[in-house]
Parts: sequence; C-alpha cells; structure tokens
Amino acid sequence: LEEKLRALENQYAELEARLAAPETYADPARVAQLNREQRELEPVVNAYRAYVRRQKDLADAQALMSDPDMKELAQEEYQAAKADLERLVEEIRILLLPRDPNDEKNVIVEIRAGVGGEEAALFAHSLHRMYSMYAESRRYKIEVLSLNETELGGIKEISFLIEGDGVYSRLKFESGVHRVQRVPDTESQGRIHTSTVTVAVLPEAEEVEVDINPADLQIDTFRSGGAGGQHVNKTESAIRITHIPTGIVVACQNERSQHQNRETAMTMLKSKLLELKERERVERIEDIKGDQKDIAWGSQIRSYVFMPYTLVKDHRTGFESGNIGAVMDGDIDGFINAYLKAKSRGEL
Repeated sequence: LEEKLRALENQYAELEARLAAPETYADPARVAQLNREQRELEPVVNAYRAYVRRQKDLADAQALMSDPDMKELAQEEYQAAKADLERLVEEIRILLLPRDPNDEKNVIVEIRAGVGGEEAALFAHSLHRMYSMYAESRRYKIEVLSLNETELGGIKEISFLIEGDGVYSRLKFESGVHRVQRVPDTESQGRIHTSTVTVAVLPEAEEVEVDINPADLQIDTFRSGGAGGQHVNKTESAIRITHIPTGIVVACQNERSQHQNRETAMTMLKSKLLELKERERVERIEDIKGDQKDIAWGSQIRSYVFMPYTLVKDHRTGFESGNIGAVMDGDIDGFINAYLKAKSRGEL
C-alpha cells in the first residue's frame, strides 16, 4: 500500500512540474486536463503526507519515552499520533476506492412518499430538509426542480438539483427506502406510526451522454400550482415528459416559462436514462420511475426511530446515532463515511 501511495505522490509531483512549465500554458486544454488530474490526486496525496508526518511523530515520541522528564508528555503524543494514524489509514482506504466516473458530477435527488399516507409525505418533507441542510453545511448549491405538496405541508414527491465538488461521490449511496417510526403531528391519539419514503440519487447527465429520439417522447403541458390550488399559473407553463420505451415520467413546474421547464425536465430525463443505462438491469426500471408498489418492510436502508426511543440506524453498515435531532438537521456524514469505510474493507 505504501508503495502505491509513494507512486501517487511522485505522479502528483510530476503534474506540479508540468503545470509550472511555461510551455504548458500555450495549450489551455492541456492545462485544464492537468489541473483536473491534480485535483483528483490531491486528497490522497495530502492524506499520505499527513500519515508520513505522524509516523515520524510516533517514532520521536517512542524515543523520548526513555527520558524520565519527558516520559509522560511523550506517552500522550504517542497515543495521539497512534490514533491519528489509524484514522488516516481509514481515510486513505476510502480515497483509494475505485473512482466512479460520475463521482464529480452534480446530482438530481428525488424523494417520494411511500407507505404511510400523510405521515409518509410529512417525513418526505423532513428528508428534503435534512438533505438541504447537509448541502448547505458543505456549501453545495441546491435548487428545487419540481414539487408536489400536500394540504398539510407534506411532500408527495420532490426533485431537486445539488451542485458542488464531488456531490455524487458523497450522496450516491443514499438511494433506497428510508423508514420512520414516530407519533405524527396529525395523530390525536398519540399512536406510533411507521412509514416509508424512497430516495433516488441520480448523476446529472451531460448533453453528450444520452441520445434521445424525439419520437420516443410524449410531452404534455399543464398549469402549475401548490397544494389547494395556491399560486396557480394562468398559462400552462408546467411540463410533463414521458419516455415511452421505458415509461419514465418527469415533470417540472418551478421555472417561469414553459421553455425553461422543458429544458429542466429534459435534464432530469437524461439523468434517469443515464442511470438506467449504467445499471444495465431492466428490473431496476421501476425503481428509477419511483414506483412505490415494490416497497417492502425489509428493504429499507435506514430507519429513523423517534418513539419510544431515539435512534437512526443504517441497516447496511450497522452505524447508528442516538442524536436524531442532529441527523435531521443534516448531520449525516457519519452514515456516509461508515458506508465508504465498509466498502473499502470489502464488507458490503
């Protein structure tokens, strides 16, 4: 492993030298490519350099333990360096995972209420808030593309774009069924309800990646509006596109013009078709379409328990948190990192 890391550090140094050469700047495309390669290597090289530094600190602390005057201080430094080395090894393992070509892409996230009626819609709203706060904490940009609300403030379904460096690499494993157990605000008898919500995370497709035959599309227009007919447009500016061969349906009503809504809906459709193409599994079409009929109680990836105790647990890794308030406020890095660590160890 260290041999591989040294080779990556040498590669990084070579890229630095090429970027510093005056002749490189005569070719802007080459500069962009070298910068991209350097950015991809930078996290693992920085982690490796930190690992080498802490190895030296560990050895120095061990040497000082023989000095009675320095023994206590040296032991503290030894334990700190040892803990840092263990953490850095985990970090490096994650960084060395095979890269997904979509990792640096923006994502389109779809959240749909599943089993549980109005409570499922209310939890879908909570999950949208959770991902929005997570995006804000990492300084990602977020934009709602389409929204279908309920009378009580829940969300039947929502699609939103998250833009930022490496967004897909962080959020791609959030796709799946999320299960909640709590007493809803709408429950007058204090009974605990169990509901499900589905989350789909799709890499944003680029123009050249997906070729769509216009004859395969059914495009409908309708008037957009919120729950109960609020803010209804006087013109049919909202767009719904059906991809006939797969049955995938997308809709957008949040832009000001029909043309803008059509462009956004086409971007969403391309992202879904790209995801379908990459999975290469026909049986997953219903998942991408957001069909709720196959949601089963045993298929959830994560459970959020508010009552009779508080716990959020990921069923794939076993990682859990009792601070459900922090999780719902966007503190989900622990779950993401636990999945990446398990994947790096070949446990999934």
